[in-house]
Amino acid sequence: MAANPELRMDQLPSDPLLHVLSFLGFRDLIHCSHVSRRLNDLSKHNPLWRSLCSKHWLLTDADRLQSGVSWFCLFQRYYRDLGRYLQYYPALKRAWDQLKVFLQLRCPRMIASLKEGATEAELNDIEAQIGCRLPDDYRCSYRIHNGQKLVIPGLMGSMSLSNPSVCLPACLSVPRLMGSMSLSNHYRSEVLLDVETAAGGFQQRKGMRRCLPLTFCFHTGLSQYMALQPAEGRRVYESFYPCPDQTAQDPSAIDMFITGSSFFEWFTEYIHNVVTGEYPIIRDQIFRYVHDKSCVETTGDITVSVSTSFLPELSSVHPPHFFFTYRIRIEMSSSASPEASCQLDSRYWRITTSDGTVEEVQGPGVVGEFPVMTPGKVHEYASCTTFSTPTEFMEGHYTFHRLVNKEEVFHVAIPRFHMICPPFREPLLRTQKAAGYAASRFDDDDGGEFCDGDGGDDFNMAAMEGAWCPRHI
Repeated sequence: MAANPELRMDQLPSDPLLHVLSFLGFRDLIHCSHVSRRLNDLSKHNPLWRSLCSKHWLLTDADRLQSGVSWFCLFQRYYRDLGRYLQYYPALKRAWDQLKVFLQLRCPRMIASLKEGATEAELNDIEAQIGCRLPDDYRCSYRIHNGQKLVIPGLMGSMSLSNPSVCLPACLSVPRLMGSMSLSNHYRSEVLLDVETAAGGFQQRKGMRRCLPLTFCFHTGLSQYMALQPAEGRRVYESFYPCPDQTAQDPSAIDMFITGSSFFEWFTEYIHNVVTGEYPIIRDQIFRYVHDKSCVETTGDITVSVSTSFLPELSSVHPPHFFFTYRIRIEMSSSASPEASCQLDSRYWRITTSDGTVEEVQGPGVVGEFPVMTPGKVHEYASCTTFSTPTEFMEGHYTFHRLVNKEEVFHVAIPRFHMICPPFREPLLRTQKAAGYAASRFDDDDGGEFCDGDGGDDFNMAAMEGAWCPRHI
């Protein structure tokens, strides 16, 4: 009996063949179209390209109807315009869409401040102007939205220490940190710069060479930057807050608080924190407080939760000086009985720094207030602390008395919460000097046997010790 001739794929019935083709990416689908006339016809089947348009360009039926062309032609149109960004476009477009939906009812002014996307020609002109290549993830995001108008509030987060009862820690009264600015009026709101404004702030000076500003704050002058080339100890495309070395004679000695390894990571992680509610919306602004879900503790009818935020504009690496603000929420359960109503009398803190130092602080009220808690009531306040090690944690308790019986005194636990400054890096100038000093110390007395590791890691995560720094608790 003769063997059956080999069955070719393009001889399959249309339905199973289309099912097979639905598993292919757009490049393989194009390749199939060159195999035979039948596969050429089937590979342009509208449902196949509808799925690919949704996957790569996030297009909907409404977009296709508005375009007036087939799904295949629509995919071609987008690919010709945005094909170089295929790796980033779906995630960045989704992030932008989620952000706009989330903020539309909460912060409509921010949505109104967004600018239309830049064109390829405009981005190419910027590259020619600054003499550096812009990374594709940055270009892709700016094709969707070209940053925002220079307005307040800024899209990239705010921070306010305007509570008059949040006092200035003793060590922050030194003019070298904030000039004559009063911390009681300190306010930061970072605008996402459009590409033309960013190009105007492109840095060529020593210590900041080839750095492009990403954000800007009118009140503090603070900006986050992206390194467009691996110069002066920076890694290409990482984002950072510059922090001048206040102990160096050379003004180009600039430390860096690292905020992201790439624009894509920096931007999408921030958007995720906004749309998931990790960053709270307060007075129509995004506040970059971080809340660890474990930082919640309930004592009886009262729950205490804590969120924290690092302030780079009030911090420095040299000398070691790290500034945090924290926000505490005290809530009495709505199911509590009226007899459970109480008033806060005092606070107690136990502070432990990364060098093992333990400090205990106690005092009346919280930031000058003695809140009364009744069923369903919430009291929130912000305070601040500064310390000379990159990490510390705090815990403690409040002392309350019952309103119906002042003799009934009890403690409400404050959960342990950690404050950790972002990873930071020293400038190449400082690390080279340190390496030279270490070599001069050991060349003469170790016989060549001393080994200090790979000698190339200047990335300080948490190991920095220093003298105790006064604080406000």
